[in-house]
Amino acid sequence: MTETMPNWLKKRAELSPHREALVFEGRTYTFSEVFEEAKAYTGKLGTLGLHKGSTAAVLFSNQAESVFILYALQMAGIKAVILNNRLTSEELTWQLGDCDAEVLVYESSFDDKVTSISSGIRFVSTDKLKQQEFRDFLIIDEYDMNEVATIMYTSGTTGNPKGVMQTYGNHWWSANASALNLGLHGHDKWLCTVPIFHISGYSILMRSQIYGMPVVLHSSFDEKKVIKDIERYNITIMSVVSTMLRRILEELGTGRLPESFRCMLLGGGPAPLPLLESCLEKEIPVFQTYGMTETSSQFATLSPEYSIERLGSAGKALFPNQIRIVDGDGQEVPSGAEGEIVVKGPNVTIGYLNRPDETADKIREKWLHTGDIGYMDGDGFLYVLDRRSDLIISGGENIYPAEIEGILLSHPGVADAGVIGAPDEKWQQVPVAFIVKSDPGVSQDALLALCEAKLAKYKLPKRIYFVDNLPRNAAKKLLRRKLREWLEAEGDGSGY
Repeated sequence: MTETMPNWLKKRAELSPHREALVFEGRTYTFSEVFEEAKAYTGKLGTLGLHKGSTAAVLFSNQAESVFILYALQMAGIKAVILNNRLTSEELTWQLGDCDAEVLVYESSFDDKVTSISSGIRFVSTDKLKQQEFRDFLIIDEYDMNEVATIMYTSGTTGNPKGVMQTYGNHWWSANASALNLGLHGHDKWLCTVPIFHISGYSILMRSQIYGMPVVLHSSFDEKKVIKDIERYNITIMSVVSTMLRRILEELGTGRLPESFRCMLLGGGPAPLPLLESCLEKEIPVFQTYGMTETSSQFATLSPEYSIERLGSAGKALFPNQIRIVDGDGQEVPSGAEGEIVVKGPNVTIGYLNRPDETADKIREKWLHTGDIGYMDGDGFLYVLDRRSDLIISGGENIYPAEIEGILLSHPGVADAGVIGAPDEKWQQVPVAFIVKSDPGVSQDALLALCEAKLAKYKLPKRIYFVDNLPRNAAKKLLRRKLREWLEAEGDGSGY
């Protein structure tokens, strides 16, 4: 039986039309106004030949207009491929070809990047979209909870990125799981400074229309503006990664956040003890989380009362969710034993776009095999030991070494390459590369120039070490743990 639900934004505009919905750069929009803006954009999207079931890619930053268009796509039943605006033109070209989008709607500020994209699909800037004549467009009255609403690309440890399909039901249950965990207060306001092209930012927009909760949207993260707006707008909740939280604390100095502020939702890996102690001292509640694009945002959360006592834990599965730790044969292991983290819940993706084999391999009997390694203690608290094996998390961005290694190995002067994450005070981790030369003349500058042309800035190696050979086992698998030992033993990389 197909499960349906009334159009969220339309329903919200009917229930609470005059309630604040969105605040951006000093302008406040009610839910009625947001609905009318989004409705107008559905008509403009119709002039592009899009209809229910179409696929449209978008390249946006955090702007009120971006929110309206994302809502319009949702209300029109158009699958939205939400692209990361930090990627290079070459990376975007690949994703556009993979997703079979009919059109790319992009923010005009990305004109230069889009000009360099090699793709046969139609490009439409937001400036041109605004000028389109309105055409009556059938807004969906009911959402089929099993239909795909959004697609977000996530990198894999090998090969190309994969498009994660997120259904209306995934987003609904993610919002509900968050509410059951954090609670809902009538005066709640969520400050969104994380990118809305990430699931962390997009999920805030979903919660807004489902809860009837205002969102204060910032175009980018600025700690001074954050502190000012928390007070100005009586913000109660904010999503952060460790880097952002540290900058907020430094800017606060001896100051405090208002008593009305009740939650920092922390993603991107566990927070260091000194940071948590500083938050405790300033009475800032921190909820550490574990989640991914495939789970449509947070999946497990550690509440503040356990942040010191259970340091390093990602907490427990949210109410609708389940977590197991399994061995190589898929059998559940005892408490305290390490294994692969597998998760199950109504917010877990239905699979990867155009990749039935990978979907079947990763999702078995509705359990998603994350590839992450961890364990559960005797009280059911999850500890993540290695995020997707080799994943580097830098300022909340996921970076896979294999992608950087592939670029480096494309240089004719490189015989072998290995990339790992190095600790960094500001970003938590940054990528560093170990290179075996095939041409003695190859330089660090040449390799960095190659990476700059192919990779988003946050993926660029911050250091390159030239070595005689890389550590590999009998099966020729790169031993990244050995590279980490090298890095710890020789801070400057000399001697290799």
